[in-house]
Amino acid sequence: MITEIAPAPEHVATEPAQARKKRRAWDEVPRWQIYLPLSVYLLFTLIPFYRILLFALRPAGSTSLVPWPMPFEHFQKVWTERSFGTYFANSVYVGLATLVLTTVVALAGGYALARFDFRVKRGFMLALLCSQFVPGALLLVPLFQIFAKLSMINSLGSVVIAETVFQLPQSMILISGFIRNVPYSLEEAAWVDGCNRLTAFRIVVLPLLRPGLIAVGSFAFVHAWNHFLFALMFLSDQSKQTIPVGLNTLMSADSVDLGALAAGGVIAAVPVVIVFAFIQKWLITGFGAGAVKG
Repeated sequence: MITEIAPAPEHVATEPAQARKKRRAWDEVPRWQIYLPLSVYLLFTLIPFYRILLFALRPAGSTSLVPWPMPFEHFQKVWTERSFGTYFANSVYVGLATLVLTTVVALAGGYALARFDFRVKRGFMLALLCSQFVPGALLLVPLFQIFAKLSMINSLGSVVIAETVFQLPQSMILISGFIRNVPYSLEEAAWVDGCNRLTAFRIVVLPLLRPGLIAVGSFAFVHAWNHFLFALMFLSDQSKQTIPVGLNTLMSADSVDLGALAAGGVIAAVPVVIVFAFIQKWLITGFGAGAVKG
């Protein structure tokens, strides 16, 4: 039996005196005690990235600590000779398709978890949580058999479906938390005005879920972009491979082209850095809203 969850009584949150006291104490901390540890941490974090850029930008055979001149020969090599242009396009397709499919399915499932109560809800939530402990390698054999019967081996669609299945449990739990933070009275007001449940959700609830959808979609995209295992197992044609598999082809048992490998790593990292640079405000807002109620 499915029943609708009654809205919780609204209350005005006030900042406790202890929290105000801690906040004042934090404001009195000298700035250098904050900036100095952060600077040291930033230094240790940026040094490996600088080394990658150094190998990618400086000419072959150079040992200079400053990448000058910058002929970009390694980028030209991996983009044309090593087919990284094709790998990049395949990764974009897999990432965007996984983002859309994961967000749509997680949105429907998260709404059901947030707004309805049914007999197996606790067991279903427990199964979603327990599925996060299952490594992706255990899914390879059953997924490979399913895709083989569907004639989807060596198809980008198989990787998209596998990535979506792997991302759905976490995404559904996150989306349900975001939906719980939307006041139930807003939907009720839309029903009184003549909207059905779907219309009320589209007009009232969906616009308020933008930070949560961006957070869930971005992590689905990044995971699909970086995931190596599914693309390696389900794609055998070189023209269908993604960037993580392409990076693996740059390493052999005899030698490793450090310049080409570093250039490929930069190509793989730049889109993710750009995405997070533009959506970081929405990520902070989304996870801050999702952390209030579970």
